[in-house]
Amino acid sequence: MDIMQQIRHEIKTEEFDYLLLLECLSSYKRPRDKITKLLKSKSIIRVKKGIYIFGNKYRLRPFSTELLSNLIYGPSYVSFEYALQYYGLIPESVTKLTCASYKKSKLFETPIGDFVYKTVTKKTFPIGITRKNINDETSFLIALKEKALTDYLTHLKPFSTQEDLMQYLVEGMRIEKTNILSLDFKIIEEISEDSRNPNINLLWKILKK
Repeated sequence: MDIMQQIRHEIKTEEFDYLLLLECLSSYKRPRDKITKLLKSKSIIRVKKGIYIFGNKYRLRPFSTELLSNLIYGPSYVSFEYALQYYGLIPESVTKLTCASYKKSKLFETPIGDFVYKTVTKKTFPIGITRKNINDETSFLIALKEKALTDYLTHLKPFSTQEDLMQYLVEGMRIEKTNILSLDFKIIEEISEDSRNPNINLLWKILKK
């Protein structure tokens, strides 16, 4: 069994970290040199320092950018425009994977795309997050549609009225009005109470009617 067969046999996921890779190569005298060679041959690809995926030749299935976003910078979850597109709320294609974290905002440019992290408050961070399973081995954290929208609204200037906000959601973001009115009122209410953000409060009032 050659080195890549061994690694592929031991690592079941397409996404893995440095410690797991090092464990697979523990029988070699100079495992770091082996990793360097694997990177040069593109048998594995470094997404960010300490985080890797398999190269095309050794990939068994598509890797998950959503899972990688959780690993690149954490604690974090998928949110904002990417999550809104994921749920089919906005029609536009989103090229950058947008995430929320209570740590400072960051941008990571990687060989597989850009990952954008925007700050949310630590108090509201755990509200409205769910785990999506990719397969038996992997899953990722993503905002519920209500949380993704409220995260997005916190980064906009305050709207003056409910009508202004509704117009922006329908005409600016092109979210169907029925999709807005079908949002879970209780989740929006909980986020509104903890965030005290004027835009979220306006959304809560819209749904309260």
